[in-house]
Amino acid sequence: MASGFYNVPIATNEPVRSYAPGSKERESLLAAYKAMYRDHVDIPFYIGGKEIRTGNTVSINPPHDHQHSVGQFHLAEKHHIEEAVDSVMEARKQWTRTPWQDRAAIFLKAAELLAGPFRDRLNAATMICQSKNVMQAEIDSACELIDFFRFNVKFMTEIYSNQPESAPGIWNRMEYRALEGFVYAITPFNFTSIAGNLPAAPALMGNVVIWKPARTQIYSAKVIMDLFKAAGLPDGVINMVTGSSSMITEVLLDSKHLTGVHFTGSTGVFNSFWEQIGRNVNLGKYISYPRIVGETGGKDFVWMHSSADPKEVSTALARGAFEYQGQKCSAASRAYIPESQWEAVRDYLVEDVKSFKMGSPEDTSNFINAVIDRRAFDKLSSYIDNARTDDDAEIVVGGGYDDSKGYFIEPTVIVTTNSKYETMCTELFGPVLTIYVYKDDNWDQVLKLVDQTSEYALTGAIFSKDRYVIDIATQALENSAGNFYINDKPTGAVVGQQPFGGARGSGTNDKAGSVWNLLRWTSNRTIKETFVPPSDYRYPFLG
Repeated sequence: MASGFYNVPIATNEPVRSYAPGSKERESLLAAYKAMYRDHVDIPFYIGGKEIRTGNTVSINPPHDHQHSVGQFHLAEKHHIEEAVDSVMEARKQWTRTPWQDRAAIFLKAAELLAGPFRDRLNAATMICQSKNVMQAEIDSACELIDFFRFNVKFMTEIYSNQPESAPGIWNRMEYRALEGFVYAITPFNFTSIAGNLPAAPALMGNVVIWKPARTQIYSAKVIMDLFKAAGLPDGVINMVTGSSSMITEVLLDSKHLTGVHFTGSTGVFNSFWEQIGRNVNLGKYISYPRIVGETGGKDFVWMHSSADPKEVSTALARGAFEYQGQKCSAASRAYIPESQWEAVRDYLVEDVKSFKMGSPEDTSNFINAVIDRRAFDKLSSYIDNARTDDDAEIVVGGGYDDSKGYFIEPTVIVTTNSKYETMCTELFGPVLTIYVYKDDNWDQVLKLVDQTSEYALTGAIFSKDRYVIDIATQALENSAGNFYINDKPTGAVVGQQPFGGARGSGTNDKAGSVWNLLRWTSNRTIKETFVPPSDYRYPFLG
């Protein structure tokens, strides 16, 4: 029982380590990378605290060295997923009654463990199997996940402290309950922090979770499960399952106990979830309406006004489009540059791209690593091939690709004369940036083009030194991006500083790592207690 009103530790963003040459942190991380690269892990799936191995396995291969295996993971069958539902509902009985401060302590401990002894392991796993360079791994799998854990605890206390007013003789209270069932968390390959946060955020609020990570992120997912166990998360609160995505989803979405979906992935898959859940609602399958929270695709823009600095814009494009090979839902993939500034932006950008080194994350001088898998490689290379032959497109830098050892795609910049050219409209999820050059006087019309070109509305950036132009552009693009950047690249949202999420075809805009996201994982109960109840039904007006 609680015997005090507890203040949680002040949430601060985890400092990003530099991994400079000769530093102990660099030496320690690379040693972990080499040891884990030589090792061969056998990764189970987890139900009710049990590690389950079926013998039906899939090899784990680094994208930058696809002939090398670092281990294998086991695939679940349908009956395992049904067992996971039974297990998680059993765990729910005790977890929902666990005091909030105890839940908070578990995830605060997870943050400290990740800041310390788990940091190298999780960063190295991300580097190996998601092909992230040292810095991209650090800001993602270490710092952002630590921030999620710390700030979510802070946001939880803010929610709980929001209480109603009470009239004389009455005490009104607001109770924040867990949802009545389990949450299904589906996570992508590109951010280890998202993979950790999507199951952890509902669990912090007292919910139980069945988590299906992406196949190409299994190695770091296993480390996250180890982290949860070391932090003291009770068995069965978060169950991690691997196997056929369609089978797992069908079983879980058809369960009457489904109470929520926490999703990051493609728009098409998310739409199919809505469709199946909608059918099941009509059939009366669920105990309550499931909460559906998702962050999906993006076709993120950079718009430049003629007053902006070309070097600043080119740097934003080089970083925003090509960090982590453009495999970020927030990555800049289309840009609108005024004619008067195009030559300078082009020259700076080409110079930067030509200076990029590409290769294995083990070599920390490599800015660019491999794309995630064969499917991504084939898709991206086909778009590059089309740009070589299309009359309305020109490759100004990059355009090469090689899959002999790893899935390497050169950072590629395409300039087009067609504002609706395919790569201006289609989400590619790779290191391909397409630029449309417009006449300076048409800048306000181009803002309409930016708004109307894409079905998505995730991130976007504008560059201008004219405050009036900034104001006009901000209003014109009001619905074009859930995260909007002025004179900065459209990537790099920080927990507690820029809550992240978009609308339109980009998701439900519930802002991961914020109070608005955590509110989706709680079910309010209003409690009114009257101290001296009336004993006569008659009101004064009857007299």
